[in-house]
Amino acid sequence: MQQRRVRPAVIVVLVALLAGLCWPLPWLTLGVLQTDNSVALRWAFPGGEGTGFALRWQHSVEREDWIEYFRLVPGGTRLVATRFRTFGAGVPDSIGSATRIDNGWVVMAGIDRRVDPLLVQAASQEHYRLLYAGRRFDMASLGSAPILRIQQQRRPLLWAASALWRPWWHWIQRGQLPPKVEKGIMTW
Repeated sequence: MQQRRVRPAVIVVLVALLAGLCWPLPWLTLGVLQTDNSVALRWAFPGGEGTGFALRWQHSVEREDWIEYFRLVPGGTRLVATRFRTFGAGVPDSIGSATRIDNGWVVMAGIDRRVDPLLVQAASQEHYRLLYAGRRFDMASLGSAPILRIQQQRRPLLWAASALWRPWWHWIQRGQLPPKVEKGIMTW
């Protein structure tokens, strides 16, 4: 009986594949803070240095949308700009280095505030949405009022795999992609 030998090329490919799955990569992660202070990973997106994302929600008093823009930089997450429609309760009168009116929005840019990790209580009545890569992801699927921990993490693809498909899943079931962000809204 002849023995089959495993070819060295097959071994090299398998080792490379395993290394690729275990190699730490940068991810933008959204986890839900649990009662025991652990974090249950829910969503993950590619999140290398320079990655931008935004949170959009409806202000609880003003009942107008508010958008805050963030950038992943070495050492964490930075708030870089904000935009809103009206001045009122809890709204800053100036922040950052440039304030202007843009198509009915007050835009405050040039902010450089470290917010890592970013903790957000995403109350359902405030309609929280994540804006990432030109798409809008409704955060209501994460629970009624979860406390979210948003941050950049370097972890293997195997660790992030289950959280990579979750933000897309309910859209895939409908045969759609998540809605696109309105034109111009991701500029500041």
